[in-house]
Amino acid sequence: MQEVIAAAEPVERAQADPEVRETAVRLGVFLRYIFIFSGGEHLRAIERSGLTLTQFKGLLMLAGPEGSERPRAVKDIAERLQVSLASVSRAVDGLTRKRLVTRIEDPDDRRVRRIAITEKGRRLAGEIVAARMADLEAFATGLSAGQRRKLDAALESVLGREEIAAAIDELEGVSS
Repeated sequence: MQEVIAAAEPVERAQADPEVRETAVRLGVFLRYIFIFSGGEHLRAIERSGLTLTQFKGLLMLAGPEGSERPRAVKDIAERLQVSLASVSRAVDGLTRKRLVTRIEDPDDRRVRRIAITEKGRRLAGEIVAARMADLEAFATGLSAGQRRKLDAALESVLGREEIAAAIDELEGVSS
């Protein structure tokens, strides 16, 4: 019984440095504005697609940079997206029913099925990313030249991080 009670208690977060907290709040406000109030066409495109969040994330991952959309094992997708294997399996089932992905036999191990994006899946991923880019361009258009320069400088300083650079490569492949 004690274990059940302990598991139900909320996990305490470490107290962040006030400066870090302020940065996080400002970033949260900015992202909320970008994703909800700045056009929002990309969110409507996701909604129209009927995809769950896990399906959408998996589809974008499989779309990858142009020419590198190699088929992936469900386990690899789950690890990359940091979700359970069961969640990814259900997501792949839905994507397969919608003909956005297909299961193919692994050439090295016939017991393993890999997931590959279809042309229909690539088109849908491209449409949603294009809608997101249009929203971001609309936001950037509303900035003054000075604000754009300052935003670009701030972004440049963090975009060089290895994990972010890898995500940029993925995004550029999907949006091209």
